Amino acid sequence: MSRRYELNDDSVVVVIGSGAGGGTVANELAQKGIDVVCLEAGKRLTLADIVNDPPTMDQRMGWHDERIGLPVWLCKTVGGTTMRWSAVAPRFQEHELAALSTYGELDDTTTIDWPVPYAELEHYYDKADDKMGVSGTHDTPPSAENNNYKLLKAGARRVGYEEITSSRIAINSVPRKGRPSCRQIGFCNSGCAIGAKWSTMYTEIPDAEQTGHFELRPEAMAVRISHDDKGHVSGVVYADASGGLHEQKARAVCVAGNVVETTRILLNSESAMFPHGLANSNEQVGRNYMRHMFGFALGIMPKPVNYHRGARQSGIIFDEQYHKPERGFAGGYLIETLSLDPLNVAAFVGGWGPDNTQFNEHYTHLAGIFLTGEDPPQSSNRIYLHAEKKDQHGLPLPVIEYQGHPNTIAMRDHGLQRSRDIYESLGASQVWAAEGPPVGAHNMGAARMSTNPEDGVTNAWGQAHDIDNLFVSDGSVIPTSAAGNPTLTIVALAIRQADYIAEQMTRKVI
Repeated sequence: MSRRYELNDDSVVVVIGSGAGGGTVANELAQKGIDVVCLEAGKRLTLADIVNDPPTMDQRMGWHDERIGLPVWLCKTVGGTTMRWSAVAPRFQEHELAALSTYGELDDTTTIDWPVPYAELEHYYDKADDKMGVSGTHDTPPSAENNNYKLLKAGARRVGYEEITSSRIAINSVPRKGRPSCRQIGFCNSGCAIGAKWSTMYTEIPDAEQTGHFELRPEAMAVRISHDDKGHVSGVVYADASGGLHEQKARAVCVAGNVVETTRILLNSESAMFPHGLANSNEQVGRNYMRHMFGFALGIMPKPVNYHRGARQSGIIFDEQYHKPERGFAGGYLIETLSLDPLNVAAFVGGWGPDNTQFNEHYTHLAGIFLTGEDPPQSSNRIYLHAEKKDQHGLPLPVIEYQGHPNTIAMRDHGLQRSRDIYESLGASQVWAAEGPPVGAHNMGAARMSTNPEDGVTNAWGQAHDIDNLFVSDGSVIPTSAAGNPTLTIVALAIRQADYIAEQMTRKVI
């Protein structure tokens, strides 16, 4: 039932990106009878294309276009980074939406309070939990307790933790909505070959196609957004697989390219009317980029764990998520399970030498921890366009500048010590704990929501302060990062945004 829209059809909403934000907002709009064209830079894979081999899948779906600066872990495929994510789906906490009020002003940060009431977000969290099949919600059981989780739980209890769960994972714990339950295949960030893990590739996108109000255009790389002489966006110029340029006219545009591409297309859409790019009158586009506090720990345990057998991330400790300034930092963090393939074990522990040999020789005895915690926004952490270097589409290369804040570093040090405590309490013979390779996952900020237009790019609905028919629909709108993995929040905000867009279109405001 997928449709084909004419390029000059200016009644459609154009969504750029098909991941957690873009795929969700596109489906939600199509379900309401609103015509949508979704432009996706990558190819469309099928479940048959997914193999349990991380390097192969990285080549098939990773975003390998040139970047300048720290790397960013993205996907270039239908489904976006929902193909690669590990499906951990906690909710942000109420105090985290009031970071400025809760923590006070932190030096060298641009912390603000969210313009979204938490009670309203909770309503959309319920919808997102149901949509994504988050375990332990909507009458679904917790996720299976694999060995890696059982070990984490045992060590956590020994060191005094109490809030430990195998719920909050967006992988079917029972068959649901035509998709099977998790079979504990492992290496979930290679994609889920059976479709048990929530990904927009095989949920939101095909659901939208069934409405008759949706068209997906894969291998359509958005180049710039056009506007009319009144300053309203009017279309999106994109390059097809052969490099040919086309313009799809639009009634409204939703940008959901994950923070790097979202920033690039907004800044690249400069004109005489918008000399600094779209939605950038206060020069906030690309600023306040956040990527969470990350920490990793691997322990060599006395007996086999076989942590590769089972979901890559299968459990969470919540005890450290709260604001306890007596620990020496503001905000909190989560302790989650983690498994790595042997190639990534080598990369994490140094690549060569005795640590690599020791940990990979004991691969079946490894247990793993992943830390994710609040990373305060800083104006100096930003994404901008290189003045001269361009990619194969003639687009300026994105430059990514990021430096961890002292608060982030203090939080990581605390979390790494607690990780050591957990594994040493169980008799680990060796524990490696560190920041790990620098990687831009959990990308947030760059077009954040704000009450005051001078503090951000979009309002409480992800609608550009400057242009009423331009929306940002991905993690770029998140004002402060909170402790937990952001995908559930991105989906909740996208559902909420679709309700708002539909209401604005009914009232003919846009």
